[in-house]
Amino acid sequence: MTGTDSLADLVWARGFTDSAWARRHTTAGREIMPSRRVWRGRGGPGDLPASPPGALDDLGVTGSYGRTLTLDQLLAEAETDALLVLHRGRLVHEEYRHGYEAHVPHFNASAAKSYLGLLAATLAHEGHLDRGARVARYVPELSGTAFGDAQVDHLMHMGTRMSYAGRPYDKALEAQRYFAVLAPRLRPYGYSGPATIREHLATARATGEPGTEFRYENGNVEALAEVLRRITGLSTSALMSEMIWSRIGAEEDAYYLVDADGAEAACGGFSATARDVARLGELVRCGGAVGDRQVLPEAVTAPARSVPDGCPRRVRFPAAPADSPATLSYHDLWWILNDPYGSFMASGIHGQRLFVSPALDLVVVHYASQVVSPAVPQVPLVQAFLSIGAHLNA
Repeated sequence: MTGTDSLADLVWARGFTDSAWARRHTTAGREIMPSRRVWRGRGGPGDLPASPPGALDDLGVTGSYGRTLTLDQLLAEAETDALLVLHRGRLVHEEYRHGYEAHVPHFNASAAKSYLGLLAATLAHEGHLDRGARVARYVPELSGTAFGDAQVDHLMHMGTRMSYAGRPYDKALEAQRYFAVLAPRLRPYGYSGPATIREHLATARATGEPGTEFRYENGNVEALAEVLRRITGLSTSALMSEMIWSRIGAEEDAYYLVDADGAEAACGGFSATARDVARLGELVRCGGAVGDRQVLPEAVTAPARSVPDGCPRRVRFPAAPADSPATLSYHDLWWILNDPYGSFMASGIHGQRLFVSPALDLVVVHYASQVVSPAVPQVPLVQAFLSIGAHLNA
């Protein structure tokens, strides 16, 4: 066992620049803030059949600065907490580092956006949600805001343009202000801003026509989550349990952090074990099926096949340099890689990834506590995942 800082000593600003602090934060969410469980259901855990170990022992991968590394070296560089690899439904690699344990839920951060996308796309597919409707139709309190006046489909493609409380929009600043909304102990002295997610959304005003620009913003997901709560009458946690978590053979309950109103932080407050997220990835890879049971409609589990024209067609990661090529797409809150294998991904800060590659028969779950700083190059995880897939299919 390794020692950890006392929770009383945690200061949010360290979370992006101190991997040990980030690791403590990503595995102790329930100790820091109120939370609500996502019930795994009454059944036993689903099988994760394992192949003999050692399938990746001889694999070389590309690290930062183009260096060739062993997989072990790359995982160390990425401050990896867990790596699980499923190939054709079999667990070919599973490891945990830095004292992180398999049964402990780990923050998925913004990867949670993609999971909510599955719920919304399914409800739309079943006719319960109109993608073309204005959000205010479902949440009247948001009328006159950037989110209320947008269509549901704009939220699902990060297609709104807004500013909060009259401030010029700055993504990093707004992320920090969102954390202050969620957690009172993260608020600066004299803070007098919104105290709940709904209050925060109500301050958003449009600065341009929706659907004309890709802007990766947490508010889109929180507004969408509120829409789903209104049309189903269920909390986000209960909806996730009913539609997915209780139906994939999860081993452990997951959980969402909640704000002072009890609303889940849908854009990034979800925590689950790596094994259960691997089950979710396998559900998606298999077209929404678990064995012979169809859990989700096949049409909503293949976002790479149906990217719409317009602003989400060519995008880049939010932290990518402005002059880097926009080679990705974005559909229903999933990142589409536009590679030859139809790969797509849920992605979160500090290195959280759920990577699904249908043509490579591959699912990868990566949890990490990477430093977020311009001075620290981000580890090329996607290239490593593709190398893993090519190696297993050779």
